[in-house]
Amino acid sequence: MSLLKTIEFYPPIHEIFQELPKDLQAVFLDSSLHNNERGQFSIIAARPYLSVEEKDSRCMVNGEQIDESCMEFVRNYLNDHYEENLSGLPITSGCVGYFSYDYGREKEGVKTRHVKKVDIPDCILRFYDCFIIEDHRKGTLTIAANGKTENPHIVISEVASCIEKTFAKIRSRKTENTAHPSDDIVYTTTVEADFSQEDYKTAVDHMIHYIVDGDIYVVNMTHQLRMKSDCPPSEMFRRLRERNPSPFGAYLDYEDFQIICASPERFMQMTNGLISTRPIKGTRKRGATPEEDLALKEELANSDKDQSELLMIVDLERNDLNRVCVPGSVKVTELFKVETYATVFHLESNIVGQILPGKNAMDLVKAAFPGGSITGAPKLRAMELIDQEERSRRNLYTGSIGYISLNGNCDLNIVIRTAVHKDGIYHLGVGGGITCESELEFEYEETWQKAKALLNALDAKPMKGDIYEHTVG
Repeated sequence: MSLLKTIEFYPPIHEIFQELPKDLQAVFLDSSLHNNERGQFSIIAARPYLSVEEKDSRCMVNGEQIDESCMEFVRNYLNDHYEENLSGLPITSGCVGYFSYDYGREKEGVKTRHVKKVDIPDCILRFYDCFIIEDHRKGTLTIAANGKTENPHIVISEVASCIEKTFAKIRSRKTENTAHPSDDIVYTTTVEADFSQEDYKTAVDHMIHYIVDGDIYVVNMTHQLRMKSDCPPSEMFRRLRERNPSPFGAYLDYEDFQIICASPERFMQMTNGLISTRPIKGTRKRGATPEEDLALKEELANSDKDQSELLMIVDLERNDLNRVCVPGSVKVTELFKVETYATVFHLESNIVGQILPGKNAMDLVKAAFPGGSITGAPKLRAMELIDQEERSRRNLYTGSIGYISLNGNCDLNIVIRTAVHKDGIYHLGVGGGITCESELEFEYEETWQKAKALLNALDAKPMKGDIYEHTVG
């Protein structure tokens, strides 16, 4: 049972995160966008006591290889270590981590022709002793300690001390009337892309022909950017969350690589057995004036192409949920809703279902991952064509980041608007949904629009419009 301490007067949770000692190995699930129901909680997890990683089809538990797959190990661990959570908080004990797209591709038996361009585990799930949870709606901060690595009273005292240090730093900045010390620094960033504009359009055209021929109905076509930059990953995250707040952001530091995420999309949430998934299909940039903004929003809301694309993915997600849900419980609660973000509008839907008795979060991942919104339909054929037409492994991109609680709840995002930083290089995937109605020029420009927030955080400079100067690698 977790020991809890709730605080009503506290500094911003992202500043608390920055002050936590490195040896606590803290990670941050950051809901910096608070204007909808999906941005209620931000979560810091610290003091891992159990680490599960999969790489090259080998599962490592606390550094030792085991015979089970990570899927089986974590499923059994969740069943054997169930803990009730009556706090009203999303998690007080459990794990935080990620599943890469490549993890899902291998799970589905889809082979790849691409070598690795960034070498990280396909999956990391770490179980943590301490959680710091901010409820943005109620305006409270709760510290949870479980006694796995240290006396829980000592852990809570340690976090309280960090909160005091954070207050002191904030007061010092206000007294000196200074902004953040790195606000005025301009970083140098060069961008390399997988595709030239013409080559990307050719690949999209190939996908359209597969749709016309009946191989697939819809597919998500992407390409990879690699950015060499002197901007530290922690600074990129700070800038990104301020300039492009999102409900499903994250900063995960695994020592030799870092993940910086500003995702707007939920993959799967489960609360008390009720599952919801919220696919996104359809994007428009924000307008330069209120009039243009409204016109673009209405254009998206009335787009037959985007509605058709989203409808096909909704059908796919319904089928995935029906694998693990009580018959008759899967329902579409929202179909075509335009949501507003800092740099774009998105068209979204929501599907719910009740999980079958005896199933847990890992059964849900097995049934539905990777998400249909970032593969296509039918899923397996779409994934085969993705590997054929794209020029790199997706790696983490279009995978999932989030938490799984020991009481059975989970919340996992879709990894978009996300960079993986390793050895001074930021790896970023961008893409969009393709149907037979897709326009080649628009699809290419949309990928750069989706990259805009992350490139701006790195001070990358656009050439014309929203297309950034880059080389093709």
